Amino acid sequence: MGDVVNLKRFKKRGEREQAAKQAEANRALFGRTKAERARDEFLGERNTRVLDQHLLNQQRIESGDAS
Repeated sequence: MGDVVNLKRFKKRGEREQAAKQAEANRALFGRTKAERARDEFLGERNTRVLDQHLLNQQRIESGDAS
């Protein structure tokens, strides 16, 4: 015959594992300093500007407006 399994323990173990995963995700999202958040925002804006400039230059080249 099979072994007797305590379902309450199994359920609690699953809940603890799920809580640990959620805590890890929260630490990744919210566990950064103000300087780290500011740096990431600056880099994101800079990357957007560089990409926009690249696309603008590409349009000029294709339309023949480049000198």
